[in-house]
Amino acid sequence: MSDFGRESQPSDGHATRATARLPGLNIEVVHRQSPAGDAEEISIHLQAVPSFEAFGHFLEEANPFAFWAEATRLAWLPWLEAARVVMLPFGGAAALPKTGADTPRSRELRAGERGSYR
Repeated sequence: MSDFGRESQPSDGHATRATARLPGLNIEVVHRQSPAGDAEEISIHLQAVPSFEAFGHFLEEANPFAFWAEATRLAWLPWLEAARVVMLPFGGAAALPKTGADTPRSRELRAGERGSYR
């Protein structure tokens, strides 16, 4: 599981640190003023646990193409569904299933509660 943290340490010249712990990779981003005070510094520290070589093998086995394909599909899914609904004929929106629609299953459930319809 990943872990993300943020802390401000005034003893380090007002540095702000953000850390993330991923499986096999620790990331630390530090933002602070330069000692002269005329610039800002940002440093990014990556630490692979146990090593970058082992982390590289993990990425090779994880199939990053499949990961990005799924992430793209999930990002576009709401927009594609909205476009599909917009493209329905004018009265088509009324034909969409409604909550409590009269379906064979809903009739069975009501028949069990109040008796048979027949």
